[in-house]
Amino acid sequence: TATAFNSVAHICRDVNYGWILRYLHANGASMFFICLYLHVGRGIYYGSYMY
Repeated sequence: TATAFNSVAHICRDVNYGWILRYLHANGASMFFICLYLHVGRGIYYGSYMY
């Protein structure tokens, strides 16, 4: 766990634009799951899972 934290700290502090890479990755993953839930919810709402 300490190694992972140190790696993230290194990317955010020492790598050029590393902080934006971290936040884009985190927000992109969240957006993926939001889209996934919306997609599944739409399929349930419209009943497209039935034949």
